[in-house]
Amino acid sequence: MKADSRQPRVAVVGTGYWGKNLVRNFSELGALAAVCDRDQAILAQFEGLYPTVSGYRDFSELLLSDDIDAVVLATPAETHFPMARQALESGKDVFVEKPLALASAEGDELERLAAARGRVLMVGHLLHYHPAMKAVRAVIGSGELGDLYYMSSNRLNLGRVRREENVLWSFAPHDVSVMLMIAGMPESVAASGGAYLQEDVFDTTITNLVFPGGIRGHIYVSWLHPFKDHKLVLIGSRRMLVFDDLESEEKIRLYDKGVAGDDVTAIRSNGYEPVPFDRAEPLKVECSHFLECVARRSRPDTDGVNGADVLRVLEAAQSSLDSGGSPVLTGAAGRAGTGGA
Repeated sequence: MKADSRQPRVAVVGTGYWGKNLVRNFSELGALAAVCDRDQAILAQFEGLYPTVSGYRDFSELLLSDDIDAVVLATPAETHFPMARQALESGKDVFVEKPLALASAEGDELERLAAARGRVLMVGHLLHYHPAMKAVRAVIGSGELGDLYYMSSNRLNLGRVRREENVLWSFAPHDVSVMLMIAGMPESVAASGGAYLQEDVFDTTITNLVFPGGIRGHIYVSWLHPFKDHKLVLIGSRRMLVFDDLESEEKIRLYDKGVAGDDVTAIRSNGYEPVPFDRAEPLKVECSHFLECVARRSRPDTDGVNGADVLRVLEAAQSSLDSGGSPVLTGAAGRAGTGGA
């Protein structure tokens, strides 16, 4: 695919809770060409805010426009697969908010279609593009943590409760994506949870993952929690790292803590040091990466393969939930992570 020197022209489809943030970022990057929403009143509001941008109510009509190079889908999860497929078949590059689809087979189909049509396909796994994650990966790659023992991730809040998907599919894709980036595909997945507000819609889940080499992962997500908590904790043989996305200043702390030598009762606790990183807005970094991939015809960091792998883990976790917490083999063990990249 040949690189294009001009700025790609993007249409954002869906202007709800998250779509409006995508509209703002692509506009600030000078790439917003169109907005699509079925609600005429909402569409009129955006046309007023962005008078040079075209408005569409019909997605199929938008895809016919030669003025649009790429579409950004911020629509309900159940629409991602059919709309992304339609856009790819129409020759558009596609950015899909997580999850890529609702089944890994659908994700694989989108990846194959993008490859066959020479199109860029990217999934919105936002944590990948958080500047702090680059610093975390650098710490892992430097060997400062020593051997990685286990990872734990919390994504907790009161709301936003959904009806069309449970909290595993709504909250966990970000954390799954990051753990796959660090440790590769897990060998097995086990999950448990509870549905309290709506029948058969889990409000809280705890997912345990076993990775090659014995590394463990633990993901706790809930939209029925008294306070907001977004943390990633990495425990190594030498040091420990905490990424707290809600911390305003010291988001990454590298702790010089552990067991002192061969005596497991001797605890080493020498405090922590903050890890510096670039303070750019993660969503803007993500949007910029998509535009760069479209212009250069390059493969995104969170491409269709990554998106489908995340779906495979979510499917395994859902299967475990449905069977009362029994471990589920993923059948994809051994694929390497990129923690040091």
